[in-house]
Amino acid sequence: MNLREIFATNLRRLRHKSGLSQEELAHEAAINRTYVSKLEKGVSYPGLEIIGKLAKVLRVLPAELLIQQKPVRRK
Repeated sequence: MNLREIFATNLRRLRHKSGLSQEELAHEAAINRTYVSKLEKGVSYPGLEIIGKLAKVLRVLPAELLIQQKPVRRK
């Protein structure tokens, strides 16, 4: 998985965990909803400022958006 895919996966996961829609996240971060969609699909590269805005709204450290999560092992 490349860094863009990791970011997309983490953004989507953290947004769902926060109970926010793409529209709500975009509004709170002062960015366009279609841009959030492109980020979650992994078709756009976010800049550092955008990563910071999204992390602030999601109440996580910016690094959490970039760290690959370990797969959950199910029994």
